[in-house]
Amino acid sequence: MSTGGALVKTGADTWFFITVDYAFGHALEQDTSDVITASGGKVLGHVFYPLNTPDFSSFLLQAQSSKAKIVAVANAGQDAINSIKQAAEFGIVAGGQRLAALLITAAEVHGLGLEAAQGLVLSESYYWDLNDRTREFGERFFKRTGRMPNMIQAGTYSATLQYLKAVKAAGTKDSDAVAKKLKELPVDDAFTSNGRVQANGRMVTDLYLFEVKKPSESKRDWDYYKLLATVPGETAYLTAANSGCPLTK
Repeated sequence: MSTGGALVKTGADTWFFITVDYAFGHALEQDTSDVITASGGKVLGHVFYPLNTPDFSSFLLQAQSSKAKIVAVANAGQDAINSIKQAAEFGIVAGGQRLAALLITAAEVHGLGLEAAQGLVLSESYYWDLNDRTREFGERFFKRTGRMPNMIQAGTYSATLQYLKAVKAAGTKDSDAVAKKLKELPVDDAFTSNGRVQANGRMVTDLYLFEVKKPSESKRDWDYYKLLATVPGETAYLTAANSGCPLTK
């Protein structure tokens, strides 16, 4: 959702979706579309495709013919990798459109390589080269694994660390007492400096809109992103009251 709202603000106000045809893809497209239209943008069309489709050519041709400024792939995993690779082969970005991936991380960008991924727009809640704290954690992770962490890996570390902080603050491992502390304590670590846990249990933190660098712009392995915008947590996520969780009414 943050990708849609942030891009519309830059003038990228017409969209076409290539969406995997099951509940996850439908929800991803719908949530992003709602943000796009609320921000003043317009969805020109979409196409649904079956999970694990190997050939995206017909869908990419429809996206090109739509003349939308943004071609968004509402998928994940191997489907995201295949659709992005084929979008590069079809010259989506080279032809003047922008390609947005709605759920992808630096790990997938690393696997794709900059030649195929260059120009791709995406959102993550963590990037190793954002600031001194993210770089320090990233380098420690790299020394152990030979890879830089993505937002899922850094977020999992942060969640575990925050749980241990909550146990210490509560003085007990009782689940209700720890959950209460988790919702009271700010999250301030290498993953985020201003995170918090809502009453419904959702973690809220800033999200970052990135563009994948061209190969000529990258100075080293894992130097992949250019920061385009920061989306504050209160904008990026629904409030607890609006989340649909009955416990927060």
